[in-house]
Amino acid sequence: MHAVAEDDQRFTDEELERGRLLFAGEVEFLLGVAALKQLPEDFPVEIAFAGRSNVGKSSLLNALTNRKDIARTSNTPGRTRELNYFLVSKQLAMVDMPGYGYAKAQKTLVAKWQSLVRSYLRGRPNLRRVFVLIDARHGIKQTDLETLELLDETAVSYQIILTKIDKIRTHEQKEVIERILSDIKKRPAAHPEIHVTSSVKGTGIAELRAEMAAMLGS
Repeated sequence: MHAVAEDDQRFTDEELERGRLLFAGEVEFLLGVAALKQLPEDFPVEIAFAGRSNVGKSSLLNALTNRKDIARTSNTPGRTRELNYFLVSKQLAMVDMPGYGYAKAQKTLVAKWQSLVRSYLRGRPNLRRVFVLIDARHGIKQTDLETLELLDETAVSYQIILTKIDKIRTHEQKEVIERILSDIKKRPAAHPEIHVTSSVKGTGIAELRAEMAAMLGS
């Protein structure tokens, strides 16, 4: 197990270029899904992004697509309340899942989101991977553990993305990476590597694009 960072050699120049080209193409918003019946037909390859409210999910999606408003950023947690579908270069379906762990949301609304997400995870056979975003400053919290357990339960492959890595010092980065790798080591559906990213600095963005592009050929 190891982290996939900005200088990681796991990806070749060709793979990095393939990732760049994938996200250099058209990225279009398809629809927002608020109920299971609204889900579109299966795409050949579908990936999703999950994370606590205000973890930096919208900023990461904007950085990946090299656009400013493909996913609106906000300082108000809990803004994403639907499964938002984007199509990347007419090849890859990318899903922005509702943020979780927003304490001020009404319990009935939270329960509705949870039900939608659970049904989504169980009903998308071509969902290749869920990227779970973790704020590097805080590590894995209880609400994250609940999501990881749900993903293990539904047998959906997931991979951790550390966000806001630029917000902590270098020695702290190593500690949080090692701690998270240890936490996910025994989880059955967890991918054995994590991505280390900063949307502000661009850290790890090229490698994440390459990871996603590789799924199109797998």
